[in-house]
Amino acid sequence: MSWDWPDGKKVAVSFTFDVDAEAGWLGEGDSYARRLTILSEGRYGVVRGTPRILALFERYGIPCTFFVPGYTAEQHPGLVPALLEHGHEVAHHGYLHLRSDKATPSDQEAEIDRGLDALAKAGATDVTGYRSTSWELTPETFDLLLDRGFGYDSSCMGDDRPYLEEWGGRRILELPVHWSLDDWPRFGWNIDGGGNVADPAELRKCWSAEFTSALAEQRHTTYTMHPEVIGRPYRLAEVEALLAEMTARDDVWFARLDQVAAHVRPKLIP
Repeated sequence: MSWDWPDGKKVAVSFTFDVDAEAGWLGEGDSYARRLTILSEGRYGVVRGTPRILALFERYGIPCTFFVPGYTAEQHPGLVPALLEHGHEVAHHGYLHLRSDKATPSDQEAEIDRGLDALAKAGATDVTGYRSTSWELTPETFDLLLDRGFGYDSSCMGDDRPYLEEWGGRRILELPVHWSLDDWPRFGWNIDGGGNVADPAELRKCWSAEFTSALAEQRHTTYTMHPEVIGRPYRLAEVEALLAEMTARDDVWFARLDQVAAHVRPKLIP
């Protein structure tokens, strides 16, 4: 399929950020409410990581998509307005970052509705995109997305191009992701385990190779990051090197996920 990217561009690239902050840990269980150090690292993502990210992408004039849990929007009331002011998309990432596969149907519904309400109160009144916590999407949440009128999901891995994810005779536009294009498996380490505290240069090497393949196939690709992870300056420097590589070309469409969704939807859903 030819995607015919805008202005004759050959490839489409989206940079996305999951601003989990404290919600990323509180959603794991009540015990994390007492773990002040790990909560502080989540807070770092809003206090230090996100401002650095906003400044970097403003210098390059690239719009991004930020997936924000409702709890994060409530705890950091200046976050959503700042994202919108910089021209970025604010999308849904649950309320308390509960994993759908570990939540009851009623809790899954509350995650969607409380998240929407919190984002709306923060100023994001036109939320069309969703990303599930830990990229685990259940049939119940799948139906909730369609019933609430979401325009796209970014949680599944059934293709490396935009496609239609189907379940139970229903379908939603999917802008796929993959663990290999995510910073968390590399750097999301904590005292209980996690990533490998990897060499940040490996991240850029992998992402650069993905960009080369996407360019060759003239497709879209999505990169996923977390401000508390990638917002460390020595890691963000690798992102800047990648941006310099990409922006040296004139055939790349840098787009928010809602912009990509609007472009590809007519091709996939006549």
